[in-house]
Amino acid sequence: MDRIEEGMSAEPATAPAVVADAEAGESVSLMEQLLSDPSHDYRVLNYGDVIEGQIMHVDRDELLVDIGSKSEGIIPAREFSTLTDEERAALSVGDRVLVFVVQAENQEGQAVLSIDRARQEKSWRRLQEIYEAGEIIEAEVTNYNKGGLLVNLDGVRGFVPASQVTEIRGGDDSSKQADMARLIGSKLSLKIIEINRHRNRLILSERQAIQERRDVMKERLIEELTEGETRRGRVASITDFGAFVDIGGADGLVHLSELSWSRVKHPSEVLKVGEEVDVYVLGINAEEKKIALSIKRTQPEPWSRVAMKYEVGQLVLGTVTQLANFGAFARIEDGIEGLIHVSELSEQRIGHPRQVVSEGQDLILRIIRIDPARRRMGLSLRRALEATDDEVAASLGPEAVELKHELMAREIEIEAEADESESEPEGEQATEPADAVVMSAESTEETPRAEDGEEESGS
Repeated sequence: MDRIEEGMSAEPATAPAVVADAEAGESVSLMEQLLSDPSHDYRVLNYGDVIEGQIMHVDRDELLVDIGSKSEGIIPAREFSTLTDEERAALSVGDRVLVFVVQAENQEGQAVLSIDRARQEKSWRRLQEIYEAGEIIEAEVTNYNKGGLLVNLDGVRGFVPASQVTEIRGGDDSSKQADMARLIGSKLSLKIIEINRHRNRLILSERQAIQERRDVMKERLIEELTEGETRRGRVASITDFGAFVDIGGADGLVHLSELSWSRVKHPSEVLKVGEEVDVYVLGINAEEKKIALSIKRTQPEPWSRVAMKYEVGQLVLGTVTQLANFGAFARIEDGIEGLIHVSELSEQRIGHPRQVVSEGQDLILRIIRIDPARRRMGLSLRRALEATDDEVAASLGPEAVELKHELMAREIEIEAEADESESEPEGEQATEPADAVVMSAESTEETPRAEDGEEESGS
């Protein structure tokens, strides 16, 4: 009986302990489950974190965003000021937005967030990738300062120095300011040349962007071009030695000698920037990326028609293009020039052609020799003035008769000056010999084309 009672009294004593242990084990297991459940994790926030959140409430002055923290984050109105009116109106509960952590926790225990800074940070990261890849981007000019243009790249302000903008001319500050003001609102292709996120520094160049694009286009063009073909182009720039013509994104050089069949002293005489012209591909240098072009070779070679168009003894109109000690060169049409030897300028003996004619002067001339193979023609002014008015009118028109009379009047003046010189007393005559006059002229004139002078001297 004692044993039974003892056994009965022992059972209730151990049962509560087993239950307690079981309950404790279940609590520990439940706690482990709660701790291991990712849905109960809270994000640890730090300044500068850029994270994605979900909009929980939209207000005029603020936005509430769930970012997985112990409480919702708040975006004050000042931190989404870069949003346009349309973008603000489109915000709604449930939308996901990228935010920047401005403050991990304020006095109310909420994280202070910013859409503006998140956009900016995202832009900086993208710009860094673009810089490292060497890519070209487009940006709108928003303003300017004394040194250059300001552009906006998704919240990041960039600076383009005036020296790196093709449309800003040199000169005084007022002209530069006018050019920069005119560019506000326009879009430019730009290359990042310096980026420093910590110093908030972003420097860009339009010139480098254009040059790189043109280099790429030039490589492609050089692969496509073939010597001897003709292309349509636009005059991009003019220099003293020729003109650069854009033939599809790349420039080729038309040397001064290839501009026209006529003599050209400066490209500006026959071309202007922006003018469209046909050009002939003379040569391609793939290694140096140079393209040689010609304008004159897109036109018929003038001397090929000379034999059919002109004959010895014919009267023609010409314009004096250059004076030399031995005579004057005259253009009778584009690409066709002849020499008026000094002996064919006047019946009088003269020391230098300038005594009779001047550059740019129109003359009536007679052809006395033609050599198409050597591209040479001999002309005579004095023999042309021997023609009758009827012959001049029949050959050149009635206006040429008046020109003939003007030239004859000048011939009479030269003759009178010669007679006056001969009638002077011997003591008053100039002691300087005629050869000295020629030598003096040689010292002041440009170097003539000696081979032409020697060839034509016997005309």
